[in-house]
Order: sequence, then C-alpha cells, then structure tokens
Amino acid sequence: MAEQNQHPSQRPDPQPGQRRVVVTGIGLVCGVGNTVPEVWAGLLAGKSGMAEITAFDLTGHPVRFAAEVKNFDPLVFVEKKESRKMGRFIHFALAASAEAMAHSGLVIDETNRDRFGVHIGSGIGGFDVIEREHSAMLAGGPRKISPFFIPGSIVNLAAGHVSIKHNARGPNEATATACTSSAHSIGDAFRIIQRGDADAMIAGGTEAAITPMGVGGFAAMKALSTRNDDPTHACRPWDKDRDGFVVGEGAGILILEELEFAKARGAKILGEVIGYGMSADAFHMTGMAPEGEGCFRAMMAALRVAGIAPDQIDYVNAHATSTPLGDALESKAIENVFGARALDGELLVSSTKSMTGHLLGGAGGLEAGITLMAMLEQTAPPTMNIVELDPQCRLNYVPNEPKKAKIDYALSNSFGFGGTNGSLVFKRWTEDGR
Repeated sequence: MAEQNQHPSQRPDPQPGQRRVVVTGIGLVCGVGNTVPEVWAGLLAGKSGMAEITAFDLTGHPVRFAAEVKNFDPLVFVEKKESRKMGRFIHFALAASAEAMAHSGLVIDETNRDRFGVHIGSGIGGFDVIEREHSAMLAGGPRKISPFFIPGSIVNLAAGHVSIKHNARGPNEATATACTSSAHSIGDAFRIIQRGDADAMIAGGTEAAITPMGVGGFAAMKALSTRNDDPTHACRPWDKDRDGFVVGEGAGILILEELEFAKARGAKILGEVIGYGMSADAFHMTGMAPEGEGCFRAMMAALRVAGIAPDQIDYVNAHATSTPLGDALESKAIENVFGARALDGELLVSSTKSMTGHLLGGAGGLEAGITLMAMLEQTAPPTMNIVELDPQCRLNYVPNEPKKAKIDYALSNSFGFGGTNGSLVFKRWTEDGR
C-alpha cells in the first residue's frame, strides 16, 4: 500500500492531453428536499428526511421507516398518461434532469443534439413496477401483466426517457453497479467527453427502492437500522452506536460539458471534474476488504487521474452509510490516503446520508451535487447524529454543525455490493480557470 501512496505527480497521466470537463448544472431530489436550494438549506440546518414509511402497509415489517421523497408530483415533469408507464425512479430522474438543465441554461437543438448524451445509473430500477406487476399476475394470471411492465422497470429507461425528453441523441447509457452506480455514471460520462465522443452529458443516478420487497430485503440482510422509535436519529455514521443504514430515494443529476463548449455559449461554470477512480475489492459479496484497501485504491486512482497530491484535498463527502463495519473501514482507508492531515482534523469528512438516507444507486449522483455545493458555498455540510465517536473512527467528521472552510478540491466516494468502488474528484472553478 505504501508504494501506491506515492505523489500522483510521480505517476504519468495515462491519457495526456484530454479535454477538460466542467459542471454547469445540478438537479437534486431526496427526502430532505425536491430542489437544489431545498436540499442544501436542509443539510445546513441538519434536517432529517427520515420518518415512518407512508408508501405501503407496514404490517409485519421489522423496519418501519425510511427517507421518502415528500410532496413530489411527477405530473410537473411528465404527462399523466405517460407517468403511469414509468417506475418512480424514472420520475425522479426526469425531475432532477429538468432542474439541472434549467440550472445550466443549455438548450439542446439541431446544432448540438447529436453531441449531447445521457448517462444515468440505478442499482435496482423499477422495483415498485416489478412488485405491482407480480401481484397483478398472481391475482389474475399472465394476461394481467401490463405491456409497460418491462419498459417501466429496466434500469436504462431512466436514461432513455431523459434522452427523449431533451432530444439528446449522443451516447445513451446506464450503469447498474449497486450503490456505486451513479458515481460510475458521472465518471464514465466525464471520460466520454474527455475522449471526444460527446460535448455534453446529462449524468448521475436515480433510485426508488422504498417498497415492501426493497425495505424488507435489506432488513432481512440485517443491513438496516432498527430504530423505529427514533427515525430522525437512526442514521449515525461513525457513532459508536450506529446499527445500519436507512433506505432513501431520489436522484442526483449533473450537466457536464467540455470546457470550450461551455465557454462558447457563456455558461456559468460551477466546478470542474478532474479525477475518477475505480477498483474492485475482490473479497466478499457484501463486505469490504480489510483496511478498506479497495476504497483506498479507488481514491488513489482518482487522485492520480486528477494529477494532484492527497494534501490538496480539502473535503471528502464519504460513502459512510452508518453500518458498523463499513464506516470504520472507509475511515481507515481515508487515513491511509491522507495521512497526518486526516488524523489532525485538517481534512474535513462528512456523511450527508445522516440526513438523506442511502439512495443506493442514486447516492453518488446526489452526493456529487452536494460536494459541488460545498465548494460553491465554501461550507462543509455536517454529519448529524454523532453523539460519541467509535474509537476506531478518528477523523474530523464535521459533527452536527456545518463548517465554513476553504474548499478548492473535494472528493466524493461511493462503494457498492460486489466490492465495486468509485471516487470522483472535483475542483473549484475560478474565473481564470486555474
């Protein structure tokens, strides 16, 4: 591991001369709010999106709470007839994409539509549609299955519908890598633009797994918090009494553009994507490798691509979901990457899942947007519900209150079942573009 921890400048850029990729729009939907301003204000206020589940009958369910999206009307973004053909995860993707596009001010027309793509991931896709149509079949036989069952549920249909909505005719892809899905989608979209296959991409992720089978399945794995009597304080990353994650839902979408393309249209640039790293634990179906070694390698790969040293990172938006083992191993991996700066508290690390819950395949998109907001506002959002730190967890987790700070470079982590890891590095945009 020490050999891998050399200064990135000592390791050659694997693809010199790449095109630069900037962010010009953000769209967010989650249990804390349905727009970027709502989500950001909620995070700074320590607002919890967690409450008793309203989406289905809770009879027999050992876990009775989640971070549901509230007061959401899909008909704002899609016609009623079409809405019925889509899973809820598609609704969220359309909403977040609409906000991101409006934020960017970018208009897709005949001059650019063939160079404008979509890359939106999801870990599970239309779980709500799958369960509904299965019930219909059991009750009435195969003839009761809707012809819209498949196109309403498969993972790539979020990207498909967004592409149709905005007439984006460039690359159209979807990643399904569990809880790393949308980080991988953003990273892959970044590379698509770098290599010249598109000039702009709608990228991120979406998820809607607050269903009887979704919540019940994770509960059966003993992965979820069971604090039914105190949902708002249930997700407590790095706290010694953490007992599992809380299922969230929603979407996070970024508009990525090639720098000169964005400049030519006078776009307001929100930040730059400069690094993307991936790794596999190759260790266990759901557990992380010892010492967080796979997480370490993903972060180091992202820093290598970014061409910056670990001591240049000011803030890490951690994957930390509030599981006993996962939080400690990610914390150890961050120690191993950032060394003394992490241990002396100079590096700020927080988990906004303490408020939003875990969006599974949508988490990386949501948290990439939050990381960009942290740079724009020069404020690290807090980790809520830290009462007493686990002795194994020794970093500055921005406990319970936001912190004003200089944030020029930030890193966002996502890790998923199957040992799939992804890290993204963002750079604060300055007027001189340096």
